[in-house]
Amino acid sequence: MAERSLAGKTILVTGGAGFIGSNLIHFLLRTYPDCRIINLDKLTYAGNPDNLKDIEQDPRYQFVLGDIRDRDTVVRLFERADMVVHLAAETHVDRSIVDAGEFVLTDVYGSFILLEALRQARIEVFLHVSTDEVYGSRDEGCFSEGDPLNPSSPYAASKAGADRLGYSYVVTYGLPIIIIRPSNNYGPYQYPEKFIPLFATNALEDKTLPLYGRGTNVRDWLFVEDHCRAIDLILRRGVLGDVYNVGANAEAQNIEVAERIVDILGKPKELIVLVQDRLGHDRRYALDCTKLHDLGWRPEQPFAAGLEKTVAWYRDNREWWHKIKDQSEEFKRFHESYYKGRK
Repeated sequence: MAERSLAGKTILVTGGAGFIGSNLIHFLLRTYPDCRIINLDKLTYAGNPDNLKDIEQDPRYQFVLGDIRDRDTVVRLFERADMVVHLAAETHVDRSIVDAGEFVLTDVYGSFILLEALRQARIEVFLHVSTDEVYGSRDEGCFSEGDPLNPSSPYAASKAGADRLGYSYVVTYGLPIIIIRPSNNYGPYQYPEKFIPLFATNALEDKTLPLYGRGTNVRDWLFVEDHCRAIDLILRRGVLGDVYNVGANAEAQNIEVAERIVDILGKPKELIVLVQDRLGHDRRYALDCTKLHDLGWRPEQPFAAGLEKTVAWYRDNREWWHKIKDQSEEFKRFHESYYKGRK
């Protein structure tokens, strides 16, 4: 198969003001000086224009404020794009447990609007970013791409719905779709309600770190820059219609990660407080990434070094997260209501 080139291409990124999206846009503009990026983002609570402030005036970059559920906006942008990376989604498991409706509307229906637009467009490749959580939990071994999907949370179920909807458009309409299922990402610009940034920023403020259950749940941690490299490679070499797991083989119990964070910051372990477990909390995720390895990708960032780099970023960019934790009513409302009474 001939390799697809990103040079000189216009790439539409949905959800580009979020954590992974903003890192991806920076990566693509660094890697391909003559590519153009269109960022479609609704700027919900986790979409942050500050993530991309340094490239606002870059002539290769355009921000479009809009919703992936807006058919007219989506169709208009698809007419200008050569490739699409679909990242826009509601992603926080805790929020999906409280109110699943927005997850279904954005993750499933929003993906449907994009897929319908894809039917009428001349797009070389549509990369749908799913998640390892669609597989559910397993105690031993690793999930491969052909394993059944058994999502546990409303978030994971909404992502599984979008994942399989995309596959159905491959089979039914022959559309140029590739699906990827990455493991837990971490790195700069991650909204501070997620595990690593919440714990890092709380520790910096000498606040407690609320750890679910006994802290023995296991996740595979993927540095966001490695994820961006995988997306780049799959856009170029991935087989249309295929699915690729993206994991770093960097499993760690949550308690281990929490202890590493306080150690990096020189804070006491007494800040880590065990709280009531999350409903339906998956015990362990693990991916077999042989297909992606065969394509030519390997993670470059060891977890220990990546975690130090990430914690240092939050230590050195207090203004970025203080603006969210101190001034965002949405952050304060959810955080205070969700963790209130969890002991």
